[in-house]
Amino acid sequence: MKIDIYSPTIRRKEMDAVLTAMVEEKIGPGDRNKLLIQTSKEILHFDYALALRSPAVALHLALKALNAKPGKAVIISALSPCYYLQVLQDLQLTPVLCDVTYDFPCMSREIIENTIAKKDPALEVCAVVLHHTLGFTPDSEGIAGLGFPVIEDISKNCESGKTKGVICFLGLEERDMLTSGGGALLFTMNKKDSSMLRSFSGIPEEYALPDINAALAVVQFKELQRNMERRRDIAEIYLQASLRTRHKRFISINDNDYCNYAFSLVLETGLKDVTAYARKKDIEIGNAFGNTIAGAASAEDCPVSNSLVLRTVLFPMYPRLRSNDVDRISRLIMTLP
Repeated sequence: MKIDIYSPTIRRKEMDAVLTAMVEEKIGPGDRNKLLIQTSKEILHFDYALALRSPAVALHLALKALNAKPGKAVIISALSPCYYLQVLQDLQLTPVLCDVTYDFPCMSREIIENTIAKKDPALEVCAVVLHHTLGFTPDSEGIAGLGFPVIEDISKNCESGKTKGVICFLGLEERDMLTSGGGALLFTMNKKDSSMLRSFSGIPEEYALPDINAALAVVQFKELQRNMERRRDIAEIYLQASLRTRHKRFISINDNDYCNYAFSLVLETGLKDVTAYARKKDIEIGNAFGNTIAGAASAEDCPVSNSLVLRTVLFPMYPRLRSNDVDRISRLIMTLP
């Protein structure tokens, strides 16, 4: 049987929660939206949050909350999701793309400083959007030390407890760490910053996450610990298998534990031969950065990111994988060409 590269972890509890919302005909934004905020607060420990319909809406409102004016610059990684560019375009903001290193897929303070110096030392930067690429925790504190407001996107790393962003958001899309079938939480960690988001508390319902989605997300949060433990178990098996290959792994920085959102390898060669080999084993693997800005060929000045797009592969790693599937994938990793 074929093993898919992605699969949302939807069990009976999630199905029952969504069905209950449908039976009660409570599918628009309402009490379950509020329950999601309350439930997630117990885990993320934020001060104030909004449950919204998409990460794009969350990023849009975050930038508006920071009073980002047209023409100002926003610093983003070349390995950020493509929709970032659309949001910046809609707000008439100028994206400044930063590269990464071959060892770590998030931009660093040094890279940001060098990029600004190269482009224009007098650049008017209104925000840095810090994406936790593939679930890795960037140097949030160091980057915040540059003095620019930081927005953190923890969609792939909801366990991160070291956020230094003025505003944070957690995407709840199908391929995020947690899913509501689509949506996002936009939040601030302390009362000082919360006033920026409270001004959006009266936004139209069309921006708010519907209860039918919130019902699913509530259960996802409640099952988070169980699912993270399973991810850690799978990751350890893959890690041991990867030690027998010539391909490289990204390395976490600042002693941050990896959240095990995904298992990736940077290949010595291109993706074509490895993908074909996996297909023969009836296992789907994929381009780790295909849906990024660099993956869309929109990052001309970021050579490392462009190289990683061509060489970084993801393997199936989600809690619903059966033990024999995990064994099949680990054998694949050990025998990669």
